[in-house]
Amino acid sequence: MIFSLLTFALWGITDVFYKKGNSEKDDKYSDLKTGIIVGIVMGIYALIYMIVKKVEINLMDILKYLPVSLCYISSMVIGYKGLKYLELSIMSPVENTSGVITSLLLILFFKEKYPIPVYIGIVLVFIGILLIYRREKKENRTIGKKSFLAIFLPIIYCLLDGLGTFLDALYLDKFEIINEDTALIAYEFTFLIFAIFGMIYLSAKKEKMSLLKEKYKGMAAIFETLGQFFYVFAMASDSTIGATIVGSYCILSLILSRIFLKEKLKTEKYIAIGIAIIGLILLVVYDP
Repeated sequence: MIFSLLTFALWGITDVFYKKGNSEKDDKYSDLKTGIIVGIVMGIYALIYMIVKKVEINLMDILKYLPVSLCYISSMVIGYKGLKYLELSIMSPVENTSGVITSLLLILFFKEKYPIPVYIGIVLVFIGILLIYRREKKENRTIGKKSFLAIFLPIIYCLLDGLGTFLDALYLDKFEIINEDTALIAYEFTFLIFAIFGMIYLSAKKEKMSLLKEKYKGMAAIFETLGQFFYVFAMASDSTIGATIVGSYCILSLILSRIFLKEKLKTEKYIAIGIAIIGLILLVVYDP
């Protein structure tokens, strides 16, 4: 449970830095640049982690975990692009429904049994997230003027991230195909490879990128990497409840976006946040 809560906190903070780092609408490569910085930070961290923990990993481990890695990386880059067009308070709730959906799929496919309050908690989190999105969509009248692709970017993210989370549950918890350390390093090295190809692409396009000037993207990458460390252990311990708690980090993102990004919150949003928080409390208290 503690791993899920730590991931929840770290990724909630990460979202705010992602928004700050991808708000340059005149930079068409800002999403790719974010992915590159995240990949570099993760690659460095993976190398240090592997040396310190003396974890052995080979090419087959990376290939074995590749389906999960690709789902996560592609969803994240799509999420970065979406932040250029939509408010964080719109993007994050839709994206984060993937965690609840994954939990419901795991319960359905693996016939898991939990105390009744756990099921109520999952439903309350889902309702809270949807209410936030519904209210935000009503308030933001300019959303109708956005491109068709921009509106559906968070939905595409949700599907890819949900699939990745479901696969992660199979790999780490249900079938134990791979251990937590190997999964973490395999994913982060795959992200590093993506970053290398991304830099080659930008170079071919003669697009300049200064790592020292991308402070918000850098901070996002650091918090993302720290969250990823705790995430693999959260999914390995109890993927069903963990997916719901981690997947609801948009609640924290929304509160932080109100404080630091000055995105407005109205009464209905506070009610929605309260509903989701009650659901999270039920999950924490009644975790088996």
